[in-house]
Amino acid sequence: MTSSRLVAAFAKGRPALVCFVTAGDPTPDATPAILDALVAGGADVIELGMPFTDPMADGPAIQSANIRSLNAGTRTADVLRIATGFRERHPDVPLVLMGYANPMVRRGAEWFAQGCVAAGVDGVICVDIPPEEDDSLGTTLRAHGIAPIRLATPTTDAARLPAVLEGAGGFLYYVSVAGITGKQQAVQTSIDEAVARLKAATDLPIAVGFGVRTPEQAANIARVADGVVVGSAIVEIVAEHGTQAAEPVRTYIESLASAVAAASREPA
Repeated sequence: MTSSRLVAAFAKGRPALVCFVTAGDPTPDATPAILDALVAGGADVIELGMPFTDPMADGPAIQSANIRSLNAGTRTADVLRIATGFRERHPDVPLVLMGYANPMVRRGAEWFAQGCVAAGVDGVICVDIPPEEDDSLGTTLRAHGIAPIRLATPTTDAARLPAVLEGAGGFLYYVSVAGITGKQQAVQTSIDEAVARLKAATDLPIAVGFGVRTPEQAANIARVADGVVVGSAIVEIVAEHGTQAAEPVRTYIESLASAVAAASREPA
């Protein structure tokens, strides 16, 4: 299951820039301007993080963003409200919710899927529901036209990969390090090899993230992958500038988008 907006984002003739921020950080009312800054800077796909108390896959930057958001009173209803507003302002930009199972399924998968549809969400990344438990959320998402976006890691071997790909949609998110977000950057040769292996196994676009910070890193990934995912570095700008983060976020995203575009024009 893949939304038309996600298909279009990965069909521009260059790699897509996928940008993450945490909903409600620093406050729910400040998030819309930050999301608009991502789009203005050149982001092709937006990942909106759902704040959670125990984000096990995330490093200190996103953990802190989750706590700031929750301390500001952000709840799932606020996340969906932020998503709804984004969709009204940006009818053509794909929006993906990323988070953990508890906020997504505690009121039932049907409730969450209907909320995603109403808010104009295109895809969902749920970090802690494995493919073997797809029926707890993925089945319902697909029934409502929402793409369940799966994660592959350096430890996803040939025996495991078919289960990851079964029922996946939107794009495959390759987590380039076996660790938490924002702390380390994978060796480029390992990314090159992994992307080639994944492309041989699926027609889904491959987007690579975890540890991407600089335009140079983004460009290196853009030479081999279909998408580049940046999160912690953006969240750190929000942490530094708070409610005034929109402009520095836009400037940073512009530097990444320019690098990705330039890399895609280089001869193979």
